[in-house]
Amino acid sequence: MSGDHTPFDPGEHPTKVERHVILPYVPTTVMDARRRLGEDLRALGVAEERIDEAALIISELVSNALRHASPLPTPANPANSVGVAWRAEVDASPGPGGWLEISVRDGGSTTMPRVADPSTTGLGGRGLGIVQHLAGRWGTEMDATTTTVWAVLDLPDEDVGTGREADAAAETTALAVGPGGRARDPADGAPVVPLPFTAHDGGRARGALL
Repeated sequence: MSGDHTPFDPGEHPTKVERHVILPYVPTTVMDARRRLGEDLRALGVAEERIDEAALIISELVSNALRHASPLPTPANPANSVGVAWRAEVDASPGPGGWLEISVRDGGSTTMPRVADPSTTGLGGRGLGIVQHLAGRWGTEMDATTTTVWAVLDLPDEDVGTGREADAAAETTALAVGPGGRARDPADGAPVVPLPFTAHDGGRARGALL
């Protein structure tokens, strides 16, 4: 795998990332692209449900390139390769959330990429239909030697910053534990004394904070 592997915004909690990679023109490229995209989106704190959708989009775009198009032209690119790129930006503060753009570049084919209308019993032809269903926008760009198919997935506010929330919860838990591992009340730092109790006759244990 060659290309740019460095996030735009390095740090403990990045908010932007951009990748441009050249991958072999082989079926295993689909899984490689999914894995790398998932790693970047998790670093941005994107929810797993949106990561699954992004993985499906990139899988369909790469699969379509491998199935229907030619490899990227040489000598500008390595022999038998395809270009895969993604850009994402998130905002963990209340607001619109963020967005993700995925694009796949290949050597083109004799036909324009389009949404097919497969039969109900057909096993193929649904790739761009899936992309159209999941992505807010998608399209195709062509030049003399290459074709690029791109899709944009919106990331709602509630689906970003999940990693930050987990870190905040862990930090709160750590602050509530005093020296020696003894729990302390986060409000005033007073020690919290555990009170043992027993549930009798198979009944459910109940507790009250007085």
